[in-house]
Amino acid sequence: MSEISDIRKEYAKQTLHESEVASDPIQQFKQWWDAAQHAELDEVNAMTLATASAHAIPSARIVLLKGFDEKGFVFFTNYDSEKGKELAQNPRASLVFFWAPLERQVRIDGRVERLTANDSDEYFNSRPFGSRIGAWASPQSEVVASREFLEKKVNEFEKKFSGGEIPRPPHWGGFRVIPEQFEFWQGRPNRMHDRIRYTGKPAGKWVIERLAP
Repeated sequence: MSEISDIRKEYAKQTLHESEVASDPIQQFKQWWDAAQHAELDEVNAMTLATASAHAIPSARIVLLKGFDEKGFVFFTNYDSEKGKELAQNPRASLVFFWAPLERQVRIDGRVERLTANDSDEYFNSRPFGSRIGAWASPQSEVVASREFLEKKVNEFEKKFSGGEIPRPPHWGGFRVIPEQFEFWQGRPNRMHDRIRYTGKPAGKWVIERLAP
């Protein structure tokens, strides 16, 4: 078995130059998103979501992107979960997408806001039956006695909502990350990677800069 320190991969598939990227980072993200979808990557919408408490204690986990446009990047969760509570205390977050087969990474930093109740309702109602039941049954991030406890809660809510509509739990809904900074990373040989950063938007224009790898 190889030593961890000996694990290496040489990146050489593509390049990224500041003269070639889109002037708007959302458009640049869409180009890379379309390429990732075309490559049929597993869990293409999986992203790391990093949050921090009011005391600046960070935490991170993988969540699924459920939409993006010029307004920001959307995901859904239990508002009473660890990430939900941290975002209530400190409404800022970082997102990271890593598409390994394309040797690409995107980092997005920004402030966070809750989606409207109507938007959360619309997405909740589009979810499979089991996922909607799970949103009611799971006290996300809380300590529970056993797996059997969770299965019992699922059975209880399946009976409660059998034959009828399942309303969205008041503790469950969407967040939108409103970007203030993007970084697009393209792997290159000898660890001399391409890193292009978009920051601010003074006078309605993003500033595009190259970062050292």
